[in-house]
Amino acid sequence: MLHDTALLAAPLAAAAADTAPTASTAQLVLAALIGIVVIVGLIVWLKMHPFLALVLGSGALALVAGIGLTDTFTSFTAGLGTTVAGVGVLIALGAIIGKLLIDSGGADRIVDTILDRTPVKRLPWAMALIAFVVGIPLFFEVGVVLLIPVVMIVARRMRTNPVLVGIPALAGLSALHGLVPPHPGPLLAIDALGANLGLTLGLGLLVAVPTVIISGPLLAIPLTRWVKLDPPTTVLGMSDDAAGGAGGNGAGGTGGAPSSSDNPGKATGTATATEAGTTTLRKPSFGISVLVVLLPVILMLARSVVEIAGATETGWGTVLEFLGEPLVALLITSLFALFAFGTAVGRTRQQLGDLVGSSFAPIAGILLIVGAGGGFKQTLVDSGVGDVIASGIADAGITPLLAGWLVAALIRIATGSATVATITAAGIMAPLAAGLEPTQAALLVLAIGAGSVFLSHVNDAGFWLVKEYFGMTVGQTFKTWSLMESVLSVVALLVVLLLGAFV
Repeated sequence: MLHDTALLAAPLAAAAADTAPTASTAQLVLAALIGIVVIVGLIVWLKMHPFLALVLGSGALALVAGIGLTDTFTSFTAGLGTTVAGVGVLIALGAIIGKLLIDSGGADRIVDTILDRTPVKRLPWAMALIAFVVGIPLFFEVGVVLLIPVVMIVARRMRTNPVLVGIPALAGLSALHGLVPPHPGPLLAIDALGANLGLTLGLGLLVAVPTVIISGPLLAIPLTRWVKLDPPTTVLGMSDDAAGGAGGNGAGGTGGAPSSSDNPGKATGTATATEAGTTTLRKPSFGISVLVVLLPVILMLARSVVEIAGATETGWGTVLEFLGEPLVALLITSLFALFAFGTAVGRTRQQLGDLVGSSFAPIAGILLIVGAGGGFKQTLVDSGVGDVIASGIADAGITPLLAGWLVAALIRIATGSATVATITAAGIMAPLAAGLEPTQAALLVLAIGAGSVFLSHVNDAGFWLVKEYFGMTVGQTFKTWSLMESVLSVVALLVVLLLGAFV
């Protein structure tokens, strides 16, 4: 599991354990409330960056809980180190894969191929499938910027409301973002709750499929009746041909999608744009592009199958267990992507080195927030707050799955951040997870992930991103994007609860 990789943080963790105070239950509950209020207040009212808000919230929680002044940030530092050691490397490797996938034209190839083979009436389903596939290795914001031009091109060619094809794409991206590793939220929850990554990945995909179907293509039909938008005449202010030509080489992987004037999914050629004006690059094939996306999923799921079957002591079992280790699986995929999207398509070694280097800058803020979230979680645990809240939840008779969803949903509504919601809920639920079976711990991760995407509104950057791209009013964005996020969250919870009753 992820926390096994954090050996360097062991001395700090031991020191943090020694700082645990002997405070009353009322004092610990008050400490939790003040810590969360500080984080929410700083993010919502002072517009402070979540990293600083989490640092200050952790300090406030520690002081109120009775941790000595000199040890205020001892637990925070230990948790930050443990989290970055376990999750940070995986996020970095995922960023490399995503960057290469986009800049090579591999993502475009997946989009083109699926759309080329889809009848017009099935395009909303095709958009959901595209988002589901490319959303596995890509961060939500990158996926949105990549797919929105495609959505607008398809809506223009179909002469239809862009909501019809846009909502399925957004549902696919959002579900993967909240439920499926290697996205930062699920990874952080897996680390905090000690869940099995491969098992969580498999169950996450199982939950995501019906969730995307219901909150995407099916929900889009009534939404087009409630919010009537004209077919777009331009794509981000450009003609669709110009927008298509902009794809594949955007800085940080934020290009548009290629198209021809005849087909919404038809690529303009077999070569991508030149790099530094010296090299004409070939586009990778559809099969290779999909293989890169699915390779880490296959390796990690194979490891889980071996573990469940009790075959880890066999020769093949040992090999698959090693290859399915999250760090190994993503490292192998990164190296394969360097070949498939680099050398094989005509990139030089220098160009590959530059691409890998440029993939790290966009994730610096994410790594800091995730690390600070781990620090806040550790402060909750070491102060005893987590045990008190977990005991209260158990005494109240609320199932851990529902409790995890509720906590995450409330923090999401308050802060607008899915990552902060996941961090806080995972820290609170960590003591309860210690006694759960592996399958239940994985489902708790998914319940928290489902709650973390509930009701996106005006304090969420994603709300404004969608509003501006679709050219909607605030009210129309509430009726489409916000409603879709809420339906997605509730449907995912129901599927998790259903699975929890049978496994």
